[in-house]
Amino acid sequence: MKRSAGALLVRGERHDPQVLLGHPGGPFFARKDDGAWSIPKGEYEPDEDPRAAAAREFAEELGGPLPEGEEWDLGEARTSSGKWVRVFAVRAEFDVTGMRSNTFELEWPPRSGRTQTFPELDRAEWFDLETARRKITKGQLPFLDRLVTAIGAKENP
Repeated sequence: MKRSAGALLVRGERHDPQVLLGHPGGPFFARKDDGAWSIPKGEYEPDEDPRAAAAREFAEELGGPLPEGEEWDLGEARTSSGKWVRVFAVRAEFDVTGMRSNTFELEWPPRSGRTQTFPELDRAEWFDLETARRKITKGQLPFLDRLVTAIGAKENP
C-alpha cells in the first residue's frame, strides 16, 4: 500500500485563513485548474517518519525548507487511487515567488521516443478556504475540513 505525507501551510487570521497549494507540472495538468491543485506531498517508506517525509517533500517540491510554526497533525485520508495521504498543517509564511521544484522525466509526446523534463509543481499559490475547496483535488478535501476544525476557523456560509 502506497503512502504519502505532506505539509499544508496556513497563514492569516482565524476568520480569514489562507492555505498554500501547488499545481502539478507536466503536460497532463497544463490546462487543468479547478480540482487539480494539491498539498505538497510525496511517498514515503514504511520505516520512515511521516512528519520527516512531509518536510522533505515540501523542500523538494517548493525549493525551500518547511517553515517552523504551530503544527497540527491532520491525520490520514484515502484517495480515489487507493493511496493513503497523511498531512501536517503548519502555521507559517512562505514566499512562493522564489519557488523551484524538483523535476521528473516523461516520454512526451507519447510514443515519440523523446524524453522531456518537467517540474513536479509548476507553481504554488495561497488561496482562501473557499477558493482552495475548488482548486484542491477531491481526495484532499477532508484535510481542509480538518484544518478548519484544528485552527477554529470561521468560514463564510
